[in-house]
Amino acid sequence: MSSYTISKSLNPNKVFILNKNELEKRLDPFYYVPELSELEKKVLAMQPKKLRDYVVKIASGATPKTTESDKYYSDKENGMPFLRVQNLSPTGILEFDDYKYINEETHKGMLKRSQVSEGDLLVKITGVGRMAVASVAPENFEGNIYQHVCVIKTGSREISEQLAAFLNTDIGEKLASRRATGGTRPALDYPALLSIPIIEDERILEITKKVVEQKRKNEEEAERLLAGIDDYLLKELGIKLPEPIENTIGNRIFTTSLNQVSGDRFDPFHYQMKFTQIIEAVNNSKYDIVHFRTLITDLKNGIEIRKYVEDKGIRYLRVTDLGKNGLNDNSPKYVSEQEVPKRIKLNNDCILISRSGSLGLVNIVEETILDSILSSHIFKVQLNSSRILPVFLEAYLRSTVGQSEIFRNNNGGVIPEINQEALKSIHISVPPIEKQQEIANFISEIRKQAQDLKDKTKELLEEASKEIEKLLIG
Repeated sequence: MSSYTISKSLNPNKVFILNKNELEKRLDPFYYVPELSELEKKVLAMQPKKLRDYVVKIASGATPKTTESDKYYSDKENGMPFLRVQNLSPTGILEFDDYKYINEETHKGMLKRSQVSEGDLLVKITGVGRMAVASVAPENFEGNIYQHVCVIKTGSREISEQLAAFLNTDIGEKLASRRATGGTRPALDYPALLSIPIIEDERILEITKKVVEQKRKNEEEAERLLAGIDDYLLKELGIKLPEPIENTIGNRIFTTSLNQVSGDRFDPFHYQMKFTQIIEAVNNSKYDIVHFRTLITDLKNGIEIRKYVEDKGIRYLRVTDLGKNGLNDNSPKYVSEQEVPKRIKLNNDCILISRSGSLGLVNIVEETILDSILSSHIFKVQLNSSRILPVFLEAYLRSTVGQSEIFRNNNGGVIPEINQEALKSIHISVPPIEKQQEIANFISEIRKQAQDLKDKTKELLEEASKEIEKLLIG
């Protein structure tokens, strides 16, 4: 064995030899990858503490059954934030987009042990992609977590921020990933998580805070650009929104004549003045107003699949993969071809619309998802491309008037949901194709500028991580 050598043409981090006396408790090859082993030796030489030395209390969450949504889940106005992996960020700041909510009874009962409050450290412990992504609960925060995240109470916000800053570095991520087990679905159990070495260095947090501040500025500018899309679109369509209605008892009490009641909706929610006034504004558009059904050639729901596979499978699009300004790729899921009884074919002349939960998310079908499978909570809407452009329709349905109509036509339950017939009844202002293309081109340019700002944030994070690594281990 001593005379055996490995060809220098092979990657030493993929093909390597270990002596028996170098083996520890783990027998899997990944744990002994030379790059990771050498990194840990350098870190341990600095005599760091372990994550367990900072922990006052630790708990992981659970995920109530979505099939019993009325029992466990709620909405923004009445529920508690229910944090998932996509809400954690390598900046250490929680992302507030795409929140889920649980009701107070679930928060104080079933999930009492995993309650999250101001200053708590939240760490990703399960799932593909970057491991041990960490964020700190902001001031006055109260919420809960699902099973792929753990909450650590450290005793102070300052300690939590320092820990998050280190765990989010490339060094921290590599040390965490080395400890993960589980094969296709990596996971950190408590002993593995708490054994991660922690380097205390104030410079880490200082560098991170500079990136967070620049991220904030970039996002504010991006939001300003994106917010302007709504005003631009409505102006081009000649739609003037009514003044917001003051939320008084007088305004919440109204009458509706029988000839205004249509379809099978007789509930007061559907006929609120804030909805009917927007429809009146749309009807005064300078272009033709049609029902959505006249623009659709095919409308289908996806299918429900709960058995996921490694990322070598087929992309399975869920509501969480749809975003307000584009697709989310934070934690994609994949399924096996054998699990799919019948596929819904996607193409560039259709759009995707969430039908329940985070209601009204709208995305065009990009090249990267053409071969994907849709969950049952997403509509695939095939459009008559000679009458409507997907990019224009995406912008319209995301606008104030589009979102108002989608929400107006939902079933009004605790978990909002819209069915196919209700979706088809939405009013759409349809300009000529040439005008649609002009609007679409302008909006696409605005979105590109906003995306460029977000990409700069990613570059800043990468540069910061390299700077921290150089400071700590050279």
